[in-house]
Amino acid sequence: MNEVWLYHYDPETKQQSVEWRHIGSLRPKNLLVQKSNGKVLASIFWDQDGIFLSDYLPKGQTINAEYYLFLLVQLKDILKEKPCGKFTKGVLFLHDNAPAHQALATQSQLAYLGSQCFDRPPYSSDLAPSDYHLFPGLKKTIESSPLFVEVITVAATWLDGQLSDSFLMACKS
Repeated sequence: MNEVWLYHYDPETKQQSVEWRHIGSLRPKNLLVQKSNGKVLASIFWDQDGIFLSDYLPKGQTINAEYYLFLLVQLKDILKEKPCGKFTKGVLFLHDNAPAHQALATQSQLAYLGSQCFDRPPYSSDLAPSDYHLFPGLKKTIESSPLFVEVITVAATWLDGQLSDSFLMACKS
């Protein structure tokens, strides 16, 4: 599982802003800075075979322990429908230190669901494998989507069209 902000347009990435300059030359100024019309927080649960659940945070709502518990209950219901042998030992979560992930209610719910939670090592990179293998392609497809509903539709369509290789790479660390 990982969360990603999907902007109604994609601000320039570090890779796109790279430029060659002579030593001592000044960096050109961007006179016109375009602001995003808004953004959507996508929470995506997957394994090496594909997506289980993708959820888009409603406008004006924040992700907190209560909302995250709602997502975990949805995930539990979805996993019940999966083939019997696939999830016999529960689900392993690699959580960061977000308050919704660290809340006592979340930890209790995970234990109740028979899942285990591993904390991210303290000196590990902040970027998960999905930040390299899954989300850049998703963000590129959304660049020209001006409306909240359009962003969700484009994201869902793109995620549904991905091959299992995309998810396998995003699961490896």
